[in-house]
Amino acid sequence: MPRPSLSVEKIAPEAQRIAEDFHADVVREVSETVAKEPWVIVGMAQNPFVRKARNFLTEQGISFRYLEYGSYLSQWRVRLAIKMWAGFPTFPMVFRQGVLLGGHSEIVKLQQEGKLK
Repeated sequence: MPRPSLSVEKIAPEAQRIAEDFHADVVREVSETVAKEPWVIVGMAQNPFVRKARNFLTEQGISFRYLEYGSYLSQWRVRLAIKMWAGFPTFPMVFRQGVLLGGHSEIVKLQQEGKLK
């Protein structure tokens, strides 16, 4: 069942503009990178699961583009905009051919099932 979300008709035009403009430059950067690169990890400094995902793909021989936005102490609003765009609540976000696979645990599971590559 899809995650419920507020329908567009229930959002005032001014609120829609605020959401659309919320760190639009970063959202554009992420979406353009995801569209053109085969593998992308979006993450943040100091997060052990981001590090695990990067190490895991490297061990699998998969080249990827890494985009980092702040740390636990900085750029939380930027990361919130990315989460709003992706509809995924945590980092890392791992994309393959423009498709969000999930985070570290999801890519490990895909590899165990023989579906990662």
